Amino acid sequence: MPVDIWLYFILGFMIIGSIASLEIKNILSSIITIGVVGLGLSLAFLFLGAPDLALVQFVFEILCVIILIRAFAKRSIEVRALRRDVPETIVAIIILLSIFVLSIFALADLPSFGKPIVRVAERYLANAGAETGSQNIVTSVILNYRIYDTLGEVTVLFTAILGSFTVLRKLGRKKRHAE
Repeated sequence: MPVDIWLYFILGFMIIGSIASLEIKNILSSIITIGVVGLGLSLAFLFLGAPDLALVQFVFEILCVIILIRAFAKRSIEVRALRRDVPETIVAIIILLSIFVLSIFALADLPSFGKPIVRVAERYLANAGAETGSQNIVTSVILNYRIYDTLGEVTVLFTAILGSFTVLRKLGRKKRHAE
């Protein structure tokens, strides 16, 4: 079977897993379901020919599931249904639809699956020396263009750490006030 079919199958599996993790009332089962979604992403990376990303995603997902299970295993968490007002729901639907429409326009410009975006590579090859001042094109691409990718990864990591710190700080305050 072609890779496209496998990727659609994995994507469907991940969507079903995400919806299931939202609907499951047991927090431990929800954590495990999110872990399965992450492992599906790891499989998608493997099918796309990126074993390094697949391995990193696999290890990261396993560690996250272990940490979350350890954090929530001994806690009793009440799951309550949220009361939603109609105006909030309408605003959320409008925002979701606008993001969907913008995504359609953004994705329409991409080449078909399996075809590389050659204009970016051509631009790197044509302008790398002049823009960066480096004689070696590989070095200039890695140090000057790919640095934005690294900056994005550091930003995501910082945001995750900040979110974790905020959650743990609230839990610590609740314990102090309870005593």
